[in-house]
Amino acid sequence: MMVLHTNPATWVVSCKTDGRRWSSPLNNSSATRTRLPLSSSLHVSNHDLGVPQLLCSSSSMFCSCGRRCYIQSLGTALLTLILLPPTSNASDLPPDSKAVLNRIHPPRPDWYEEFYASVLNSGMKAYEAEIAGYKSQLFSNLKGKASKVLEIGVGTGPNLKYYASGNDVFVFGVDPNTKMEKYAQAAALAAGLPKEKFKFVQAVGESLPLDDASVDAVVGTLVLCSVTDVSMALKEVKRVLRPGGLYLFVEHVAAKDGSSLRFFQNILEPLQGTLADGCQLTRKTGETISEAGFSTVDINMAFLASALFINPHVYGIACK
Repeated sequence: MMVLHTNPATWVVSCKTDGRRWSSPLNNSSATRTRLPLSSSLHVSNHDLGVPQLLCSSSSMFCSCGRRCYIQSLGTALLTLILLPPTSNASDLPPDSKAVLNRIHPPRPDWYEEFYASVLNSGMKAYEAEIAGYKSQLFSNLKGKASKVLEIGVGTGPNLKYYASGNDVFVFGVDPNTKMEKYAQAAALAAGLPKEKFKFVQAVGESLPLDDASVDAVVGTLVLCSVTDVSMALKEVKRVLRPGGLYLFVEHVAAKDGSSLRFFQNILEPLQGTLADGCQLTRKTGETISEAGFSTVDINMAFLASALFINPHVYGIACK
């Protein structure tokens, strides 16, 4: 599997232009790292993001997506899935969102959705242990500052413990697979979030069934690699965010054009997409986020050592 973890030996140098900051890795002990002071306001402007660098180790060349790391084991199930009639659990969605859900994420048999959710819930413990330090610092920017949070691709809820505790926050957890709900609900309760403060919503990132300017923050970790339309998903993120709201993200992106790594990514991408729920290796997600029209965007870029073809990563905070 592929895991992310913090490592002080990973260095970055960062620069800012037009309200955006890009960071790139350097193997140089003199490189510097900048920090984003925590503030009592949701608004971020020209500050540095203080989160540790990401480092990745792997015993497999496929599937960097956190909540999809074990989808390789479902190869046989995927073949069977094609032969079985679909079922739908989207009846509670508004008509437009239901139509988009069924078009982008075609209904699948209940047994498959349940199996997928169960594998992700039981198979991600080692990954979450590795990335815990990074997530803790990143999501600390939300505690006490966001009363309504939307997480796209919530899955089984591994992020909830970092930002969703007590009665001071309400969380919408969006995922196209309804079988994730029981696991996400359990994770919310374990995090200290009362049952009435968490709502699971079956939907896709390209069509969020929430009102305009209705949440203080949006969280998305390793999701934009798999959505059908990245630009549309980011438009939806901006639409549901209140002015000054925050979008916290971590995504893997394409290697540099012309590099040997990019050559192998191009070759492996079809297989990656088949085995990893549509995950794409060659998306330039960092550029797409930077150009999505946020008022400020702080982006760090890190090359993940030993990650083979799943490099580099971008992560940071964007402010509406």
